[in-house]
Amino acid sequence: MQQNYTIQVSPEEANNPSALLDYLASASANPLSAITGFHILKKSIDARGRQIRVNLTLKAFISEPFVERGLQRFNFPDVRNAEHQVIIVGAGPCGIFAALQLIELGIRPVLLERGKDVRARRRDLAAMNKEGIVNPESNYCFGEGGAGTYSDGKLYTRSNKRGNIDRILQLFVQFGADERILYEAHPHIGTNKLPHIMVAMREQILQSGGQFLFEEKMTGLVLEKDRIKAVLTASGNRFEGAAVILATGHSARDIFELLHQQQILIEAKPFALGVRIEHPQTLIDSIQYHCPVRGEFLPPASYSLVQQVGNRGVFSFCMCPGGIIAPASTAPGEIVVNGWSPSKRNNPYANSGMVVSVEEKDWHSKGSPLAAMEFQRGVEQRAFTAGGGRLVAPALRMTDFVSKRISADLPDCSYLPGVLPAPLWEVLPDFVFKSLAEGFKAFGQKMRGYYTRDAVVVATESRTSSPVRIPRDPELLNHPQIGNLYPAGEGAGYAGGIVSAAMDGERIARCIAAIVNA
Repeated sequence: MQQNYTIQVSPEEANNPSALLDYLASASANPLSAITGFHILKKSIDARGRQIRVNLTLKAFISEPFVERGLQRFNFPDVRNAEHQVIIVGAGPCGIFAALQLIELGIRPVLLERGKDVRARRRDLAAMNKEGIVNPESNYCFGEGGAGTYSDGKLYTRSNKRGNIDRILQLFVQFGADERILYEAHPHIGTNKLPHIMVAMREQILQSGGQFLFEEKMTGLVLEKDRIKAVLTASGNRFEGAAVILATGHSARDIFELLHQQQILIEAKPFALGVRIEHPQTLIDSIQYHCPVRGEFLPPASYSLVQQVGNRGVFSFCMCPGGIIAPASTAPGEIVVNGWSPSKRNNPYANSGMVVSVEEKDWHSKGSPLAAMEFQRGVEQRAFTAGGGRLVAPALRMTDFVSKRISADLPDCSYLPGVLPAPLWEVLPDFVFKSLAEGFKAFGQKMRGYYTRDAVVVATESRTSSPVRIPRDPELLNHPQIGNLYPAGEGAGYAGGIVSAAMDGERIARCIAAIVNA
């Protein structure tokens, strides 16, 4: 017999299979010898009380042979001679998962990625961190796997209405991710492991007869009778297909400008903007776990904070326990920061984006579909000037930020290009600065010890989502003007993270297949 049980245990017991077997024997009223094994179905930590508990849902095998967890396997046929091919612009999670889904449906994908493969990309990231040099085509946002590859690999999403979350996680496991992502409440792969998974996905696409081309930056669209005839690239190549999936990500400003120049409908949309804040991980652990030192069976603690300040939402974003702040600029002359964690989350710092909602009333160039993007770019350029160049980021101690005072010095910080005390009230829009200052004080009330001079505030966290939406039909998912153009993922304004972008790519692929195979 197989039976599911939900139990609550200590962190030590949660990491002790023998203790869990004892719990299952007691819960099922069977002798211990009858429990032949178990699978973990769900796992989460409840740290609200003084005694930290781990919530587990287990599938017990009782008086029958134990069977290892059955992982779903996906088959990818050969599509070299497929009747149709689809051009995918962008090889982030949206583009890659769209390609894999197209292959499953018998359609040949042609992936065009402006950046480099994961290995070559590392050299450009090193140049950013060590020398402050930005390659506009190869950085933390552009290249194989998109922004997610070298910025963490968090797989948590609330977007279960957009697609099958478990399918996405199962695909990640098939290509090399740890099985734990299937049951953890906040699954995470880690920047050190994601590149290998991206390579495995690319190899599958190639083995199935798809194309995966690097350093092929889209520079134009050939339109004919409200349809895309061809995609043109900077290398002089021309690509044709039954449809074009535009999965270029939230930072591809040149794509937004190109669409606007070609009179393809786009819209300015609200986004969020702010800073990245970093604390010692030991401090966050002590606050969240109510103890001086985190126990060996507990992971580095995280947090999620939100506060309404006037009519503005102030909230944490992309929290990285045991993480590193990274330069996420995509062009010279701007400062953008992001955060990531390795799989073990074992760095000494905890960082999180802390951002404020930016609405249509806030940007200055009313009526332009690029107005929100230009507003975003202006803040990033001011941050670059305040940092003095070479990707040095302007920063303040948290208490000095709130007091509107230049810090005499700064705490140690994981941001490798370096930080410099600077007047962030001159970098950030006034409403963003004031909202953050009030938000920090409120968060200090919610998490005693969070508001501290030992925390450093680094500007700017500005790429939380796209400031532009590329409209699409609610049913067919194609662009309202261009019949075979399918805007997808974060850059089109329809996703917000790895899993939701992947699900959106799959959804688009299924829609295209239904049309071309009809």
